[in-house]
Amino acid sequence: MPNRLAQSKSLYLRKHAENPIDWWPWCDEALDTARRENKPIFLSVGYSSCHWCTVMEGEAFSDGAIADYMNANFVPIKVDREERPDLDSIYMQAVQMMIGQGGWPLNVFLSPDDLVPFYGGTYFP
Repeated sequence: MPNRLAQSKSLYLRKHAENPIDWWPWCDEALDTARRENKPIFLSVGYSSCHWCTVMEGEAFSDGAIADYMNANFVPIKVDREERPDLDSIYMQAVQMMIGQGGWPLNVFLSPDDLVPFYGGTYFP
């Protein structure tokens, strides 16, 4: 069953529309849901021609057990870096400061109250 990304203009977001993860696009409703449910945000940023983004989509984001865990414990948000270079830049800089490098997919865990990252990285196998 398609998630909230199915009607997106972004090819990259639509590639994730059939994932069992209950993805949100970056929007006020997603951010409000995270605050109301007091759940951290799992933000994943990528783009359609990114090799490792495609690999992670197949290995992790299509896995039912991972999806169950993500859906229960986080508000998962997917962003196309080509549509939102502002968000990509902010969170890429944060991850580079945290771990000394960056890349895509960019995966960042955010506090729901202030959207401050508390952990991040790139490709998580």
